[in-house]
Amino acid sequence: MLKIGSIVWGVRDLGRSMTFWAAALDYFPRDEPDDDWVVLIPREGVGVQLALKLVTSPSARRHHMDLYAEDQAAEVARLLLLGATRVDWRCEPEADYVVLVDPEGNNFCVIQKDADWF
Repeated sequence: MLKIGSIVWGVRDLGRSMTFWAAALDYFPRDEPDDDWVVLIPREGVGVQLALKLVTSPSARRHHMDLYAEDQAAEVARLLLLGATRVDWRCEPEADYVVLVDPEGNNFCVIQKDADWF
């Protein structure tokens, strides 16, 4: 059986992205960051690692994350304060997600978590 070990996220500004994602997810660097690579891990407990890789080509930045939230509105507000922005996305009326972009312009979704999800 496979499990997600890391999500690799291509970024153009490693320091800025590391600061944003560490604060957004309450993660910290597993090791001292390299000039072009850092792996972030959860401060509390076990979870998926987020690896940030410096890229030079805009086309190399293809990725997407769904972030589950118990209080979607509060998390969206917090992420906006950290530097995320809303995307004008055509969502169905019953959508349980909000589409945002990080400071690098990478899309991600904040999804309202159901009580029975893990």
